[in-house]
Amino acid sequence: MGKRRSSSVNTLFSWVRRQSTKAKIFLAITAIISALVILKHSVQNYNNFFIAAESVHAAGIFVLIYKLSTLKTCSGLSLQTQELTAIVLAVRISCSPVIGYNVHTVLDIAAFVATAWVIYMMRFKLYKSYNEHLDKTSKSYLLIPCAIMAVFVHPNSVIPLFSKMKWAFGVYLEAIVVFPQLRMMQRTKMIEPFTAHYVFALGVSRFFGAAYWILRVYESTEAYLFLLGRGYFWVPMVLVSEAVQTFILADFCYYYVKSIVSSNLLVKVPQV
Repeated sequence: MGKRRSSSVNTLFSWVRRQSTKAKIFLAITAIISALVILKHSVQNYNNFFIAAESVHAAGIFVLIYKLSTLKTCSGLSLQTQELTAIVLAVRISCSPVIGYNVHTVLDIAAFVATAWVIYMMRFKLYKSYNEHLDKTSKSYLLIPCAIMAVFVHPNSVIPLFSKMKWAFGVYLEAIVVFPQLRMMQRTKMIEPFTAHYVFALGVSRFFGAAYWILRVYESTEAYLFLLGRGYFWVPMVLVSEAVQTFILADFCYYYVKSIVSSNLLVKVPQV
């Protein structure tokens, strides 16, 4: 029975792979819309999507902690992505006094502490196993554009201007924080299981985050959608940011699921 099911799924993956790029995009969009419809009718409080996103992200980080603690190697991990993740979490935590403390703050603090530990291990304890020559994406190329965007496009709310810009900066940076890790994996072509689990967790996390905004906007009025109070298109920019990261991770998630179905320990991705 298991072999038949596995064979059927592998046949499906092979069929998808043979399709044209346009067909693959259509299939991906159809799958995403179907998932959103299911979530819309099964979840009453959309705030639970944020909690789910942060919980899955934290789980992914703890997978890395397990890897570093047991295997004593950080091979395949991007230090750039970990440090950018720490910046995103620090920015969100710093906004909590203005926005308000809640369960999101607790999850962010837990994720920040775990990420800081991963960075410490990579920089000081396990640095010899760090593939620095493959982790070549400069953080400044990602930080500077996000900072510029945050100055001009940020929430139109009653909180102080600097806090609004910080929050926007965190949202924009979070959308591309995984880029150095993906570039590193594309250079190596093979990803060991724990790193693959971590990146897949990021993909699931971002899907929940995107689902929150898409469903909220779908049920909102035009005033909520565009927030034109001072000419800032904040919510559309959030949707674009969520879509960017979702599509950045979609290709990896495809190869991850394919590898799991094929019972492979290593995930293979195409080299660029």
